[in-house]
Amino acid sequence: MLLLAFLGNPGKKYDKTRHNIGFIVGKYIANELKVSQLKNQFSGECSLTSFTGRECLLLFPQTFMNLSGQSIAKAMDYYNISPSELIVVHDDLELSFADVRTKFGGGHKGHNGLRSIIQETGSPDFHRVRFGIGRPSNPQISVADYVLSNFTKEEMDKIEEVLPAIYKTVESLISKI
Repeated sequence: MLLLAFLGNPGKKYDKTRHNIGFIVGKYIANELKVSQLKNQFSGECSLTSFTGRECLLLFPQTFMNLSGQSIAKAMDYYNISPSELIVVHDDLELSFADVRTKFGGGHKGHNGLRSIIQETGSPDFHRVRFGIGRPSNPQISVADYVLSNFTKEEMDKIEEVLPAIYKTVESLISKI
């Protein structure tokens, strides 16, 4: 079994923020897989489904970004999932907007959600699907304020355009694990 964890913050207030790109991608993937209902479990919302013939748990931690690892570790423990069977979809400041890259292992680079996952699971050796949000163009804006700011209408349109390609990226990654 694989665990697909989509990072974000719970609540309407955060729906369209940069830090919630994981949730945005996850909702798209769940919709494409025809997942109709998520259940509350592991301090998150989740559903078991099949993705490219593999049993997968889709998980949207509801612990807020900085504590995502708590939810993910609970699910991993329950299903005996190893870090190498974990795929995390998250925002990445270091990538240009809408640039999507995969990576296995590495540090957290200051991303508190990744820091929490590494701390709670005891390993950095998991798969990552990184969605570029770029850095703030105005140096007066703090990174914390930037990641919690909403995407612009133009950015949301671009996200809608690239979601099918991200789905294919996740699908390809699953087929290699």
